[in-house]
Parts: sequence; C-alpha cells; structure tokens
Amino acid sequence: MDQRVRVAIVASAIVLLAASLGVQAVTIDRGTTVQHEEGVYPGNTLVGVHSWNDVGRIVEITPDGNVTWEWSVPNSRVFAVQQLDEETVLAAVAVKTPADDCDGEYLEYEKYDDHCVHNRVVEVDKETGDIVWEYDWYDEFIHWHEVHDVERLESGETAIIDMGNDRAFTVDRDGEITWEWHAEDHLTPGTPFYEAHGGPEKRSEHGDWTHMNDIDQLENGHFQMSIRNFDVVIEVDPETDAIVDVIGEPGDHDVLEKQHNPHRIETAGTMVVADSENDRIVELDVETEEIVWQWTPSERSLRWPRDADRLPNGNTLVTDSQNDRILEVAPDGEIVWRFEDPDGEVIPLPYEADRIGANERSDVPSGRDLNASETDNGSVVTASETNGGSVIETIRQAEALAGFVLPRWMHLPQLLHVLGIGLGGLWLIGEGMLYTWRRVRRS
Repeated sequence: MDQRVRVAIVASAIVLLAASLGVQAVTIDRGTTVQHEEGVYPGNTLVGVHSWNDVGRIVEITPDGNVTWEWSVPNSRVFAVQQLDEETVLAAVAVKTPADDCDGEYLEYEKYDDHCVHNRVVEVDKETGDIVWEYDWYDEFIHWHEVHDVERLESGETAIIDMGNDRAFTVDRDGEITWEWHAEDHLTPGTPFYEAHGGPEKRSEHGDWTHMNDIDQLENGHFQMSIRNFDVVIEVDPETDAIVDVIGEPGDHDVLEKQHNPHRIETAGTMVVADSENDRIVELDVETEEIVWQWTPSERSLRWPRDADRLPNGNTLVTDSQNDRILEVAPDGEIVWRFEDPDGEVIPLPYEADRIGANERSDVPSGRDLNASETDNGSVVTASETNGGSVIETIRQAEALAGFVLPRWMHLPQLLHVLGIGLGGLWLIGEGMLYTWRRVRRS
C-alpha cells in the first residue's frame, strides 16, 4: 500500500477516535448521582477521601447528597475519619511534603527522594476548621507510609496504626506513647505466628511489607488489627503483646485478600470486612471463618472496596473506592442509598465512610439474623464465585491505574480510544522516520 494512503487512513482513524472521545466527554453523564430509597438508616455520612492526586479531604454528605461540611489541607490524603461529638472530628491525614522541608533521614530512598510524608492525626473543630489536638511524625515517601487508621478510646487515648513503620501504638492527650507493638517482633520467621501461618518476609527497609491498615479496641481490651499484605486480621493482647487470635491465612484468598476496615460484631462472634482484592463485602464467623453473609452487586461490580460498616438497622454501609461511590445495602442486597461521583469532584477515591451517630457498634445485627438469600440485587455465594477471570481482573486493574492520570469518567471504551490514538500516533511517527530514511538513502 502506498505510504500516502497508509498515512491518510491512520490520520483519519485518529481524527475519528479523537472526535468520538470529545463527544463522549461532553455527553457522558458525569454529575453526582444520589439514590435514596425507603429503609435508609438516618443521619449524614462522613467520608475520608484518599483522592487520586493528593487533594484529600473530609466530606460530610446529607441523605439528599448535599455537602454540608468539608475540611482539607493541601497536598494531602485523608484516610480514617471518626466524629467524636457534634463539634469535633478525628482524622488520619498524610501530607506529601517537598524535600526542602524534610530531614535528610527521610530522603534516603533515591526513587522517591523528592518528598517525604508528614503523618498527622488531627482533631478538627467543625465550626472553625481549626485543629484542636494533633499527634504527628515524619516518614519516607508517601506511598506505603501513610497513616491509615486512628481510633479514640474510652480512656481518652488514641490508637494509631503506622503502616510505614509496621507498628501500632496508643498516645495520650500529651502526645506520650502509652503502648507500642511492632510487627517485626511478632510476624517474622522464628515467631509463633510465622511458624504457624507463614506470610511474606520483610526484604527491604523501604518496601511495603505488612501494609497494616486498621486498628480497633475490642470489648475485652484487646486490639484487632488488619494486616493487609498477610491477608489476616489478628487480635493482640496489649498486656503481653501476644497474638491471641488470627482470622484468615496468608495466601488463602478464599477467606480474605488484602482486606480493609474489619467491623467486629462481638455479640454474634462475626466480622464484617471489605475484602478488597476479592471485590466483595463479606461477614465471617471469627471462629470457623465460615461465610455468614456476603454481598457482590448484580450489576456494576465493586472495585477495591475499602470499608464496610454494619448499621443498627441491619443495612451495610460500603465504600466502593475505585468506583468513587458510597453505598448503603439492605440485608437482601438492594441498594437503598447511593452517592456516586463518577467525575471525582466530591469524593475522589474515598477510603472510609461512617454514618454519623451509628458508630461501629459491636451489637448490630449479624448475617445470621438477616436471613439473606440469593436475590436479583446481590447474593450470598462462595468466595470463588465472586472473582472474575484473569481478563476481567486485568481490565479492572487497568481502569483503576488509569484513574491516577486520566479523567475519572474514562472507563474501558474510552481507554481503548486513548490507546488507539496513541498507537496511531506511534504509527505516524514510524511513517515519518521511514520517509526520512528513504530520502536520505536516495540522496
């Protein structure tokens, strides 16, 4: 085929793809969607927004979908949020800090030596936006080193999970550490846990070893902690620092895979958890690990859910992170409330959502009480049935990664447009190089 014809065909295809993408950018419904049915548990919803590009924030959303309060600091990611009372909110905030403002010890890893992370546990006055209490520390680059979870304890102390240093600890109001637990002392080869369960070994000072992401105090005073990269939730006795219970097993993804934010229902002996890499919400019996209740949507799949709270009326509040939406699901799987933000303007990449006034109570209804069964809205199924094939999972991951660099309204069809335009552009560059080479050869 003549080169001019090839160039014309490829250029025309690029123009058509670009035009189609432009039309979609204008016509695709990108506004916030709110669904509100009967049976919603009352109250506003507090959301910690991780964000795709370090514009994290705390957002309070009414049942009608209006933003009634928000708070943020520049260059930040917000993770756990907890309303302490009508006036104050507790939050875990990670601030990406330029290298010029960092001590040299936090810039030793050359791959990310342009910044460090300032981890801040803050108590915010909702009326003024002022920080009325804070505990903070610096760490290396922001990836894998952000503070993910905090909880205010009945004692007045604050429990914190420190992912970057693989530790959990508590501090009092004066900022003094009152208890500290290091994963390296309890999860490495030679420890009772490792001998019984195994797990990934720590291979680098800079790597993402445990990805500890949640801490809660149980009624017996023990701490429940989510060790994401081990696929387990553990219970630790703070008097002895011993691991006294383990839910899940490293590498057994039929039970859990890189989970977030487990909610223990102690009256029933179960745990509701966002089983993130399995893209499902599951409630497990903490003794037998039997599935008590499980939900996967029948239409649009979950994508990396990172929070699931059982509400006092039996509904479950779900944070569907990579779909930029918060869902409230009835026991039969019907979505009764939904706040969806496809353009990522309000809650881009939400991390956690709490229904104000509900808290994470330990006496809410369990799946045993809900009598859930297969419905058109979702289903109680085996773990193996929730996962799509490798092709589907690859597509989901591609869409998720694209969210960090491309507009949030772009999904697989739009990504294929971008791919076609890019390949077409490379083809034209190749044609140009071929044309130049031929001219040089003839001269």
